[in-house]
Amino acid sequence: MTDPIPPFSAAEYDRRLSKTRAEMSARGIDVLIATDPSNQAWLTGYDGWSFYVHQAVVLPLQGRPTWWGRNQDANGALRTVDVSRTDVVGYADTFVQSSERHPMQDLANLLRDLQAETGRIGVEMDNYYFSAKAYAVLREELPQAEFVDATALVNWQRAVKSGEELGFMRRAARITEKIQRYAMDRAAPGLKKNELAAGIMAAGLIGVDEDWGDYPAIVPLMPSGSDAAAPHLTWDGRPMRSGEATFFELSGCYRRYHAPCSRTVFLGKPPDHIRRAEAALIDGLEAGLDAARAGNRASGIASALGAAMDRAGIERGARCGYPIGLSYPPDWGERTISLREDDKTVLEPGMTFHFMPGLWMDDWGLEITEPILIAETGPAQCFCELPRQLIVKD
Repeated sequence: MTDPIPPFSAAEYDRRLSKTRAEMSARGIDVLIATDPSNQAWLTGYDGWSFYVHQAVVLPLQGRPTWWGRNQDANGALRTVDVSRTDVVGYADTFVQSSERHPMQDLANLLRDLQAETGRIGVEMDNYYFSAKAYAVLREELPQAEFVDATALVNWQRAVKSGEELGFMRRAARITEKIQRYAMDRAAPGLKKNELAAGIMAAGLIGVDEDWGDYPAIVPLMPSGSDAAAPHLTWDGRPMRSGEATFFELSGCYRRYHAPCSRTVFLGKPPDHIRRAEAALIDGLEAGLDAARAGNRASGIASALGAAMDRAGIERGARCGYPIGLSYPPDWGERTISLREDDKTVLEPGMTFHFMPGLWMDDWGLEITEPILIAETGPAQCFCELPRQLIVKD
């Protein structure tokens, strides 16, 4: 087996562990169980399609973190984590999807080995990858432990990106530009949507120059016509048609880092209401970018967009963005800050967002969005360089 090459420097992982442990200490948490695969990767470098079974990074306040998971996936951990600073422990396959035993029984033994059976243990309660059954078994196995909700504890430490992380996001953005241009260039009446989706995915995986593409946390979202009123539809086998708008919400992915971006293509002559919506959306996008400055609040971005929508007489109730970076399916958001008027989080340099002011009306939709970086000074910087307009193809 070749020595693993973690994607980041030792100093970067030390920074991450230090930040996380400081927050654990502030909350009185002795041991953290991070089940979110994004958090596992961020803390240790682990990368594998194994999150359909129980696995975690177990992080005590002192000592080495442990990646814990299925035995066969422990082989993957040995090939992706920095084994000089991370222990790897596997559990037997008899625990996998069994009605007689549960992997959390094995994890409880690991926690006993760490002398944590009477401590305060943080678990990610509201997480795609931590089930009610897992929590129940842990509590049954460790009745003297105090379990506390540590949902998004690690996620918040990820909010401000390091220089190394921003480098990965810029590589992802070059791939995003490539696949958006692919979609814009090839969209045409008669082209089957599944064929276009296949080309988009292939172009993204090929990547740009030496920067190979990883699988994105969300597949291409590309509904057309009245289906574009629904923001999270994918594709089908029907051909594209004249007189319809199709938005393409896509992201390149490099080493699990994303830079999602949306553009809308209209085949034929756009009706007046689409053109008016385009103008309002661009106006709001520009205002939001100007409001997205270090020291301002997340709510200010939403308010700037909302003012433009009000001027145009357009009602838009959804949030207009979320933090982005490292992620795994089913979501490329980081699930912390929301760009909406009730979120008063202060923006800091190095924060990254998908500024996402889409419009989803009764029978049409329009998306023109940007992945952005909060700069040291001045307005937000956009990761992608793409025409900020409705793409019209006669």
